[in-house]
Amino acid sequence: MITPKKKVNSKKQPQPQSQPPARDTPAPAPKKAQTIKLGVDVHLDLYVVVRVIDGGTPQPPQRFKPMEFMLWCAKQLSLAEKVFTCYEAGPFGYSLHRRLERMGVTNYVIRPRDWDEYGKKVKTDKRDALAMALCLDRYVSGNRQAFCVVRVPSPAEEQKRSVARQREVFQQEKQRLAAQGRSHALYYGGHLHGAWWQEAAWQRTLPQLPAIVVNLLEPLRRLLAAVEVELKARTQELEAAAPEGLPMGLGEMTSQILEREVADWHRFQNRRQVASYTGLCPREDTSSDRRFQGSINKHGNRRLRPVLVEAVWRLVVFQPEYRPVKKWRAALLDKKSGSGRRKKIIIAIARIFAVDWWRVRTGRCKAQDLGLKLQPLPPPITPAP
Repeated sequence: MITPKKKVNSKKQPQPQSQPPARDTPAPAPKKAQTIKLGVDVHLDLYVVVRVIDGGTPQPPQRFKPMEFMLWCAKQLSLAEKVFTCYEAGPFGYSLHRRLERMGVTNYVIRPRDWDEYGKKVKTDKRDALAMALCLDRYVSGNRQAFCVVRVPSPAEEQKRSVARQREVFQQEKQRLAAQGRSHALYYGGHLHGAWWQEAAWQRTLPQLPAIVVNLLEPLRRLLAAVEVELKARTQELEAAAPEGLPMGLGEMTSQILEREVADWHRFQNRRQVASYTGLCPREDTSSDRRFQGSINKHGNRRLRPVLVEAVWRLVVFQPEYRPVKKWRAALLDKKSGSGRRKKIIIAIARIFAVDWWRVRTGRCKAQDLGLKLQPLPPPITPAP
């Protein structure tokens, strides 16, 4: 059966005309990102930066001069809700960190490390910036083991620490110049003893030295005299700042170096953090039922270890009732104990003393509770009639 065809209206139906967009309607603003992460490899005149937007793929590295980088960071604040940056601690201090924080950027100063995780033996600024950006992405996401954050001291704490470290530099320079003078004398058959640059010792040794040695040592004597003056001034400044009533054996200089290097004893939450900061904890290799502990790992503040060890040798003499000294004093004084055995004991006491001194400085206990005798206070000065 054939169905009849429907008649098609030849007249075209009028098409609805689209209304032109209103000219006064503003264009929609671009959507902000949630987070922008920047891994920064800092150099003197160049910053290499890798950017990660939200959880996306890291973008190609970019190079900036210092001022250009700050302007670019200000632009990133308008592109995201939060901006995170990180760079390694180093010789440039914390000035960049403070500028970024004032701008509104959340910055992390991180502990330097070898970013070549797979041992490819290739190290470039681009690879370092990329590795830092990826670790920062994981750290912001909640993985607190991605890197180690360095505590940023306050400006006052940083300035006090710089004074103590400059005294250490003067001490090392004095030893270097003195050794250089002894080397000159040995080269020409002479021999210098002790503080050879001081006037009395120099006058005794002068007739025995060849003319060339005298010519070489005279400039060193002038340099040593200048260094000694500055070293003495720094030493007096630090000792004058030490409080009264310190334990016997813990000198004013030692206490000031400990205070200025740690800066804030309340930063530590438990004794394990204190011991780890000193770097006096033993290495450990444990797997299944096997356990091995070796020498100290030397992680943490390297300037604290010689100070603590030196203080402990004095505590052995002046604090016989101090608990760890009382425990190991017999082994230390035993002539049959070898040098290795005594060294291990001193390291153990130094680690315990660092924890005990943290307890004293944070008010958890008093020095007398630990068996430490305090230095007698000087008599009060009475005004003359």
